[in-house]
Amino acid sequence: MKTLLFAIALVAVLGACSERPQALQTSKQDTPAYSGTDKAFASPGWKQGDKASWESQLKARTQQGQNDYARMN
Repeated sequence: MKTLLFAIALVAVLGACSERPQALQTSKQDTPAYSGTDKAFASPGWKQGDKASWESQLKARTQQGQNDYARMN
């Protein structure tokens, strides 16, 4: 009886020591970010593939929503 309990405890302890592989499942991205996606939720003022439009959208988003100094005024 003691050996059975010892065996169960040993399996439980050794099972907790193992770790499953945590491979990051991402797709390979060879294209620049401004080239766009096929998603429908893109920003309305942005033109897909236009680098200047992409940069102006990032600048506007930074100034309007992510700049804490601008929000305090």
